[in-house]
Amino acid sequence: MPEEIVYDQDHVILVSENYGDLIYTREFAGYHQKRKFKVYMCRKADPESKGKIENVVGFVKNNFARHRTFYNIDRWNEDCLSWLERRGNGKVHRTTRKVPAQVFLEEKKYLKPILSKIKTKTPSLSLTYQVRKDNTVPIKGNRYSVPKGTYKGPYTYVKVNYISETELVIIDIDTDKKLAQYQIPADKGNILKNSNHKRDISVKISDLINQIADRFAESAKAKIFMENIQKEKPRHIRDQLNLIQSTMKDSSLESINKALEFCIKNHLYKATDFQDAVAHYEKDKAKLDNTIRAELVPLTPDNFEKINITPKIRDISEYINALGGNENATIQNR
Repeated sequence: MPEEIVYDQDHVILVSENYGDLIYTREFAGYHQKRKFKVYMCRKADPESKGKIENVVGFVKNNFARHRTFYNIDRWNEDCLSWLERRGNGKVHRTTRKVPAQVFLEEKKYLKPILSKIKTKTPSLSLTYQVRKDNTVPIKGNRYSVPKGTYKGPYTYVKVNYISETELVIIDIDTDKKLAQYQIPADKGNILKNSNHKRDISVKISDLINQIADRFAESAKAKIFMENIQKEKPRHIRDQLNLIQSTMKDSSLESINKALEFCIKNHLYKATDFQDAVAHYEKDKAKLDNTIRAELVPLTPDNFEKINITPKIRDISEYINALGGNENATIQNR
């Protein structure tokens, strides 16, 4: 083995570049500690450090793989070894003007011997994948959900073990805790979800009931209401409580309290009934608010102009002359 190995940044071996203080995956860190070699990690978007290797990959693709018919993996490997001996390592390199096979015979003298074989614990394939903000893991064209709260920043990764060709397990990379298990679909572009992953199960049901009840004007009544829901729907109590929470989020305290009174009075122990009642009282409140606004006429620039208008005042003699009399006679008659 060589003293130093150059790696491109890959999530299988690297968790974070960490400003040069590299953080490896646990598997690679253990391997590196046993083998004790230097690691040269290529920088992101740095073709100068990894261009040579990428050129070799392109050479293999274009010179060996292109237009070659694939029959099976064994035949493919045999053809590749023959091509390496005949072409890849057997002919003069255009840049170095040397034959790679002859150069390797010289470099081979500087390689270190491998003294012991590392025994693997499990033969199953394990890969590392990044977790997205929506707590999903993109794996080979499909997205798989993981429990809420798994994502803890841009450098959140999980380990994926393939039980078989049709089944995989997603595991926490730090604790080895099983997060999810899925059947692999035959096609691509699927989003596989587990309904339990949307729930925040870190809070106990009793604590969650107390938290929600404290937001009502009469917390004791609210607690009784939710405890009755738990009796009727014990398997779905967390979903019921989450719906009550989301309903209260954008509703007025007045509508929430009226809805609670209505549900208790009519023995309606469902979160959906509570949601409908809140929506009803919110509509009534909106109508009342609109009526009050309609009765009030706000001042506008036009109103100010009308207020400042001074009415025209006519002399009383104009009316006396119109009636054909004189001013004194008219006053005496009055």
